[in-house]
Amino acid sequence: MFHIVARVPEAPIHLRPAAELAERVLLPGDPHRALRVAQALLEQPKMFNHHRGLWGYSGTARDGSLLTVQSTGMGGPSAAIVVEELIGLGARTLIRIGTCGALVDDLELGTLVPVESAIAADGTSRALGAEGSVGADAAITSALAEAAGSAPLACVSTDLFYDAREEVARAWVDDGAAVVEMEAATVLQVASRRAVRAGCLLAVTDLLASGRVRAEFEEIEQMGTALGESAWSALGLAGV
Repeated sequence: MFHIVARVPEAPIHLRPAAELAERVLLPGDPHRALRVAQALLEQPKMFNHHRGLWGYSGTARDGSLLTVQSTGMGGPSAAIVVEELIGLGARTLIRIGTCGALVDDLELGTLVPVESAIAADGTSRALGAEGSVGADAAITSALAEAAGSAPLACVSTDLFYDAREEVARAWVDDGAAVVEMEAATVLQVASRRAVRAGCLLAVTDLLASGRVRAEFEEIEQMGTALGESAWSALGLAGV
């Protein structure tokens, strides 16, 4: 069956909220990372959503106000659905906290990368009107850079995790991309279209410049928690 939805419906179709949604939301791709971050940042987190395996949690954060951590799944199509429905429910500040592969040699495993812009090399962000690259909220990006201790860089968002096209990767680097991932351009483009604030913080889990070198599972788990902690600090620095 073919579905066309011209506008976002008043009630969410894919998320089934079981707890209150915060206006500020952290967006890991991985549902398990959402749980880990929620356990680290929230007092007695309550499950916000579990429908379609997109785990999300809401709870009181360290400043006494509500914070939501909601997974987006993998890729632009899933992220677009989740972000659209979150905004429809009242989310106003969103920070993607995800993983990436380094396209350049001067990044190490575990480096936290604040994203200043995302090159739209994926179908979803382009279908939503992205041309060239999509910028993140400047104040949030500055706060993420301060919290992570890293300078903002450009990423590229693509539809493929396994991609053997070396000439494409070289072109991305020539266009200014330092890392590659799959959701940032979509998250930023949806936020721009819906007039809400959005940023992105990535952790380098893979080195791709000279063949794939991937961090160990436990290291990636620790990176997920570090992403959450830095993003939480950035919300405070940005006054959110």
